[in-house]
Amino acid sequence: MTTQPTQAAAGGTPSGDELITAWGLLHEALNAIQPKLLGGITPDGRDMAGPWFEVLIRLQRTPGHRLPMSRLAREVSLSTGGFTKLADRLEREGYLERENCASDRRVVYAVLTDKGREFIGEARDRHVERLREHVLGPLGEDGVRQLTTIARTLRDSACC
Repeated sequence: MTTQPTQAAAGGTPSGDELITAWGLLHEALNAIQPKLLGGITPDGRDMAGPWFEVLIRLQRTPGHRLPMSRLAREVSLSTGGFTKLADRLEREGYLERENCASDRRVVYAVLTDKGREFIGEARDRHVERLREHVLGPLGEDGVRQLTTIARTLRDSACC
């Protein structure tokens, strides 16, 4: 196996191996930390699946607690069909309702119910405790701010 010389130490462009290592470490870190963040955080102490949490927290943090289902599907990286199945389960639990758009019948909103707001509010509090332990603890305040900037930059660069 041939490796490229390391130039980053001298202030140059990172080698291919360094880029692969950086990206691999990011994946490993996310895979290692994610279960610690969502394990046992429901009000009854159960684990919460990532997509459930992402949908409910996005609705909680949105004014009016409603978003178009197609946008939510895109933001949580699910196909339209996959998101519809998830929305069906969340609706059966009483956490969200579907609402048709009055001006465009092609648009359907996912709306967080009172039960959903209570549920995600409690789960959010537990999630924040774990973020403080598993993200803020190791990174510190400046590290969290840098992580936010880096993640936003990568996300925004991928959109176009």
